[in-house]
Amino acid sequence: MTYARPAQDARPGPHAISVVAHRGASEDAPEHTLTAYRKAIEDGADALECDVRLTADGHLVCVHDRRVNRTSNGRGAVSALELADLATLDFGSWKAGAHDREAPDLQYDDPERTSVLTLERLLELVADADRRVELAIETKHPTRWAGQVEERLVELLGRFGHTNPAMGSGQAPPVRVMSFSARSLHRVRAAAPGIPGVFLMQFLTPRQRDGRLPPGVGIAGPGIRILRAHPEYVAKAHAAGHRVHVWTVNEADDVELCRDLGVDAIITNRPKQVRNQLGLR
Repeated sequence: MTYARPAQDARPGPHAISVVAHRGASEDAPEHTLTAYRKAIEDGADALECDVRLTADGHLVCVHDRRVNRTSNGRGAVSALELADLATLDFGSWKAGAHDREAPDLQYDDPERTSVLTLERLLELVADADRRVELAIETKHPTRWAGQVEERLVELLGRFGHTNPAMGSGQAPPVRVMSFSARSLHRVRAAAPGIPGVFLMQFLTPRQRDGRLPPGVGIAGPGIRILRAHPEYVAKAHAAGHRVHVWTVNEADDVELCRDLGVDAIITNRPKQVRNQLGLR
């Protein structure tokens, strides 16, 4: 299945670049917390990016690392902990950033800043937004749960009506699934063909240099290092009928490179600053 480029009115403007908040506005607030995502929406992000992992009792939570050691005051693998275990941990106090300095009255014990975030709660936040906000969900592999991650993900997206998008709306679906694992994207596509897939890449293999992607995947997800080394890749991917979403783009020079090359989306920790640099209002 080949995914067409979205209708022009589904994008922020003619030839505009979509700005995706990487783990929320994660430069200013603790990554993957409700505070980070609320700020990203306030900052005008077109989409929110999150990583998902499956807990021992079958809940999808927004945590990047296999273990919770870096971003919480606890220890252990997410897959070995239950949601109730994660709920006792502080996922926010480790972070002190620019947003904190701008808000001296910030409550560090605010649950929205410190609590583990479930994907279900993030979907609710997006659904309650007063404008269209898309969600880019990355599945993390390898994991002890293998295909159960995609199974639970599709089930949850179905509950929010995202597995059967309205036809003829002229807009791309509001959610997409990203992964470095082609097998993960295949599982999602088999269960929910209407959900676009993004194939993430840390480097280009010889097979990928002409813009080729795994079967059924319509969006390339190269890291910014790929574009620095192979700027011609964007044109090749576009010529192959694919969109290009680039991660993680934080430096001004890299934003300019992405704009010059005509990428479709920039994934960044700094959505407000990137939007300002691109002249998006």
